[in-house]
Amino acid sequence: MVSYYPAILVLLLTFALWGAAPRVFVHAELLGHVDQLADKTFDFIIAGGGAAGSVLASRLSENPKFGVLLVEAGPDNVGVLEIMAPGLAFQIPRTYNWNFVSVPQRGLDNRAINIPRGHVLGGSTCINGMLYTRGSSDNYDNWARNVGDQQWSWKALWPYFKKHERWVAPVGNRSIEGQYDPKAHGYNGKTFVSLPTKGPDEHSFRCLNNTKLQPKLFPLTLDINGGKPVGLTWTQWSIGKGERSSAATSYLTPDVRRRPNLTILVNAYVTRVVPSSVNGPLDIRTVEIAPRAGGASKTLTAKKEVILSAGSFGTPRILLSSGIGNKTELDLIGVKVIHDLPDVGEGLTDHAAIEARWGTTATHLPPVDPAEALAEWQANRTGPLTMSSVSSPQLLWNRISSDSPVFKKYRDPAPGPNSPHIEMTLRSPGGPVTPESIVLLTPYSSQHPPSRRKLPMLTPPSNGMHISGGTVKINSTNPFDDPLIDYNFLGHPFDIEAFKEGIRLGKKFYSGPVWQGYRTSFLGPDPETLSEDEFLNAIKPMVSSWQHPVGTAAMSKRGSKQGVVNPDLRVKGVRGLRIVDASVIVSL
Repeated sequence: MVSYYPAILVLLLTFALWGAAPRVFVHAELLGHVDQLADKTFDFIIAGGGAAGSVLASRLSENPKFGVLLVEAGPDNVGVLEIMAPGLAFQIPRTYNWNFVSVPQRGLDNRAINIPRGHVLGGSTCINGMLYTRGSSDNYDNWARNVGDQQWSWKALWPYFKKHERWVAPVGNRSIEGQYDPKAHGYNGKTFVSLPTKGPDEHSFRCLNNTKLQPKLFPLTLDINGGKPVGLTWTQWSIGKGERSSAATSYLTPDVRRRPNLTILVNAYVTRVVPSSVNGPLDIRTVEIAPRAGGASKTLTAKKEVILSAGSFGTPRILLSSGIGNKTELDLIGVKVIHDLPDVGEGLTDHAAIEARWGTTATHLPPVDPAEALAEWQANRTGPLTMSSVSSPQLLWNRISSDSPVFKKYRDPAPGPNSPHIEMTLRSPGGPVTPESIVLLTPYSSQHPPSRRKLPMLTPPSNGMHISGGTVKINSTNPFDDPLIDYNFLGHPFDIEAFKEGIRLGKKFYSGPVWQGYRTSFLGPDPETLSEDEFLNAIKPMVSSWQHPVGTAAMSKRGSKQGVVNPDLRVKGVRGLRIVDASVIVSL
């Protein structure tokens, strides 16, 4: 999990200061069907109850003058064991997953990629791996430069990162001294964050010793969330008191759900947004809502705003189905255009990942008894199920050397020196995956929005080669059809070069006296011994999404003809409509 969401919401925190005439609300509700809405009226209608939607519904309803409706396509999150227990993340039923599949990827020999996204109140924060990282300070400063608004800078957002976080000790209160920076965290927020239950093992200590022998290439970074993550660092998790800390458990607590001015509607699908008036400037404060299982739809009009928070796939799908997008493309599929906004669904950016393996002499850990582990967790929230199924004690974030030949061909895509090109998830040998240590290599910043957006820092390299991103499209007038998701992985040669450089860095990290008697050999794929075609054939079957999609309704400068929303997250050229999810993020 990359915790960009507090940044997306920060400008909306001021909503609670807006004036409004006093209103009387009789009781709060959690509704399971559209028909139960009756003739209710609301100031704000929020489409999507994921990370951003859950937070925003909670924050807006703090003001008792505001009537807030939160609409979620999936079911409620409460009481779902597999969501609650971190160690059961791989066993979450498909009911709570959109189960998207990408279009065939040209760069992967037309292989489609499974795309898990949360279909439940709390969204993907209920089904993800729970790894908690804010990203680098350069990323946010790059957003601020791109959109011409310093409120998106790292310095401006820093108080809000800390405000939303509640740092806690891991279960069992093991010693965590020297594994985090107390100054980088908040202690009174709503989202629990902690180090893993299990402490450092032999592999972890060898990694630490390696930073002493190769400090320039692999420095030790005290805290992953301090804004300068490059180096070896300890992982942090959105887990507290032995349970997953999702947006729903953090912000839609029982007390919040009892607020008389908040209504939560689950199992309901926002199919379209609709103009609220015929004459005058385009004013969109009306939503069309249908039961997720099918049935008659209902329209509701917000008194103040409709706010889209359906995610990087769902939000562009709603906009396109509503006739907001590229006019030429919408005309071809028969969708009536109400607002020509070409960048809707463009610029999909994500992190691609592959595996690299090393042999080891370490022995396999004894298997965990599932029944015993569950009984322990249910009894007192302790034991192996308090850790994520993908738990890894350390990450190695690194940069490709500035004198690498790759930068003679392509511009460095990173927004600054604090941003890594490569993430290596260091899994200790003998863990639940294989006897070999596994490193997942993720090229950071290798995917880019289409060149036509032409925002600063995101333009193509000077040699004119296009670094292309992906897209989210629709191909029918049926709003219930899944969107067409195209990552365009390996769509640019830099992606392949970045993977090669990442593997070379991994080989350097796992070399030297620290690993004598522990590492046996590198198992590949090895760019030094494989031809270009052999290397490509080796990585194509394993390339996957690291599940951080952004950019499909990106911010840009106020007045710019590129982008989808202004820096205040209002949709360009439209009144009453705002977007608050990760689709607005300019770049990773």
